Amino acid sequence: MIWNKWVRQIHRWLSVLFTASVIITSIALSQKNPVIWMSYVPLLPLALLTLTGLYLFLLPYAMRWRTGSVAVGSDGNR
Repeated sequence: MIWNKWVRQIHRWLSVLFTASVIITSIALSQKNPVIWMSYVPLLPLALLTLTGLYLFLLPYAMRWRTGSVAVGSDGNR
């Protein structure tokens, strides 16, 4: 379970890093002579956010699959 907390914390900090990199990239590209490679800077945090986000999204399904339990809805149906 400690692994899940680390992934969640990393995902939060990656979102801050991604937001900052988009703002910095926008400022850099709005200059008179923009540096074109700067437009690729947000892609690394975005890729890592995608991986950690997919992990966090699939985590409840994996836990249900491991335990073999099925959630019962409020109407009593599965």
